[in-house]
Amino acid sequence: MSSLRVRIGVLGIVLLAGALAPTAAQAAAAPSPTVEEQRLDQAVPQEILRRSGFDDVAPEFARALESAHSYAQARRVVARQGTVLWRRAVDRAQGRGPTGGDLSRDDDRPLYWARLGMTRQVRTWEPGFGVSERQRAALLDALERTSRGQTDIRYPGKGVRRILVTGFDPFTLDRDIRISNPSGASALALDETVIETDEGPARVETAVFPVRWDDFAAGTVERTLRPYLPKADLFATVSQGRVGRFDVERTNGAWRGGFPDNDNIGRTETVPVTDPASQPQWTTTTLPYAAITAADTGRFPVYDHTEVTEIPAGGTDPVVRADGPTAESTARAGGGGNYLSNEIAYRATLLRDRLGLHDTLPGGHVHTPVLEFGAGNTTEVTDPEFVRNRVDIIDQVRAIVTVAADASFRR
Repeated sequence: MSSLRVRIGVLGIVLLAGALAPTAAQAAAAPSPTVEEQRLDQAVPQEILRRSGFDDVAPEFARALESAHSYAQARRVVARQGTVLWRRAVDRAQGRGPTGGDLSRDDDRPLYWARLGMTRQVRTWEPGFGVSERQRAALLDALERTSRGQTDIRYPGKGVRRILVTGFDPFTLDRDIRISNPSGASALALDETVIETDEGPARVETAVFPVRWDDFAAGTVERTLRPYLPKADLFATVSQGRVGRFDVERTNGAWRGGFPDNDNIGRTETVPVTDPASQPQWTTTTLPYAAITAADTGRFPVYDHTEVTEIPAGGTDPVVRADGPTAESTARAGGGGNYLSNEIAYRATLLRDRLGLHDTLPGGHVHTPVLEFGAGNTTEVTDPEFVRNRVDIIDQVRAIVTVAADASFRR
């Protein structure tokens, strides 16, 4: 990425953060690391960072942060270093620059653990000039957004179609801290690439989202996607789903099922959105699911997944419906369940509809297969089958996006 582009991104973050210099009385003590950040001290994250060359990210960031002599300087450091981390991860995934270690380039985990090293630095940093709680929150927000590609979305002018794809961090880390998320790996592999469709070239831009309920309630999805959906020709939110299969999720539900997130926080409630009075219980995909499921996109089968769980109108108990929701029912799970996969699908498609794009913008959610280690591997951070599975999933995500674009752009 050009230095001009980095400077523009940094300037945007600085302007958004605003002038928030605290008085001495307003300066707040640094909080403790989060549950998610505390996992960094385990052996597996440290091995992943070392074997990818990303073990230098947090120490270099800490030195840069310590060199800041004001909050304004700290804002610039955070925005610049977050952007650099995202570009470094994309470059590694796409074969540019040094590998940095023996982990395969398709691995999304170095970005995840390196980011947590940076957020922990910001969260526990206590500069001599003092920072308020509001300032620290703004620094963390800037770091999250820049290091996830959310401020790095750039589309060309006329003549090239525009596709937006999102992925997720690894999750269920207390079950297996070695876990990778092929949706995040796909985002790194596809960012700023151009795919050839029957109607001409299409540029793909990507971003990655956290697996945390409260970030979604704070509007991270809408803030990231709102500027770009009106400019896009197609979008797909992507996450890891079921074993051995892809699913194009037909229907998304307005319900959180409470499964713990990466901070071990659960939320069981209606999906919190702005203007809840106009909030529907269900939203639907506008991806060309028939074309996607009919195409040969790779070794994993792809399904048009229509099942939901609802409370029927006038009822009290949840009912599983194989063919989608019935009239006036209340959502308890969309096709993608009631975790954050369903929620990003619900929020993105609700935003599409509120922007008046339902009939013109193809978009929806795709679940990848669960990324599995090779048989018998219960301790190693990687193995040949694990890499093969991830590469095949990434390639199939690219193929699915291409098929979706071909079918949509021919309309």
